[in-house]
Amino acid sequence: MALFHVYIATSLDGMIADAEGGVGWLDAHQPSGFDFGAFLGSVDTILMGRATYDAVLGFGDWPYGDKPTIVMTSRPLTNPPACVEVRNAPLADVIAEIEGADYQRIWVEGGGHLIRDLLALNRVDRLELAVIPVILGDGVPLFPTPGHAAAFTLSACEPAGADVARLVYDRV
Repeated sequence: MALFHVYIATSLDGMIADAEGGVGWLDAHQPSGFDFGAFLGSVDTILMGRATYDAVLGFGDWPYGDKPTIVMTSRPLTNPPACVEVRNAPLADVIAEIEGADYQRIWVEGGGHLIRDLLALNRVDRLELAVIPVILGDGVPLFPTPGHAAAFTLSACEPAGADVARLVYDRV
């Protein structure tokens, strides 16, 4: 069975982007305790929502090389990288497709609605959070309402730089 791994930064008040969808607030707080290259190498595919895909494209060149990426959207993508596929199907069907492809570790990059929907299907296996010491007051929540109950256990809690905490939770 595939492991669905949410690996994401969040503000102290649980936001993953500011009110305009931006993540510039992360720039002053780059975590040093995360080896992103090693993490990316450990995942078989990336699963993301459309808003996250658009945000990633806004940073410039596609940062994930040829890593297979599935974007959940009902709208077509314009000139996506060759490794990017669109899915406009029920999430449960996409999960079955991912598992049928024998992917072992799936990075759930975001956004909040995709994470919420995976929680509803009991398919978030690990939450790895970089907690940034900023309170945004408003923005895009990590867990949008209405939410879904889920239980996790703390697997790791450590500093990841001068002011960032790395928290890892595994599903009970």
